[in-house]
Amino acid sequence: MSLPDVNNTLKRLRNHYRLVIMNEDTFEEILKFKLTRMSVYIVMSSIFILMIGLTTALIVFTPLKYYLPGTGMGSVKEVKQYRELKLRTDSMEQALKFQDDFLKNIQKVLEGKTIQLDTTKLALPKEIISKN
Repeated sequence: MSLPDVNNTLKRLRNHYRLVIMNEDTFEEILKFKLTRMSVYIVMSSIFILMIGLTTALIVFTPLKYYLPGTGMGSVKEVKQYRELKLRTDSMEQALKFQDDFLKNIQKVLEGKTIQLDTTKLALPKEIISKN
């Protein structure tokens, strides 16, 4: 003799339940719902998917995307061009600084304002002194 399989998941999903909301003082039924576990899962899943969709739409179609790191910067090609342009600008600034320093030094030489270095005051390394 076989026992009926009451723990079957599919049967439990289709069992009907009643949710009643009552006034505690008068025991009057305010709301009542006929539910199954399947309908509760479907409603909760739908709400979850709807919330994900609304959040995604809020981020994509509003300026909120600029507050997230890595988004709102454009395509990969534009980001690569931006990095190359930044690198070129930095190297051009450095070259301009070197050129400006060079021209200032040339101007000092032409005006006769060169600094005379006294090489007699240069210190010798200790190894050279100890060998002598």
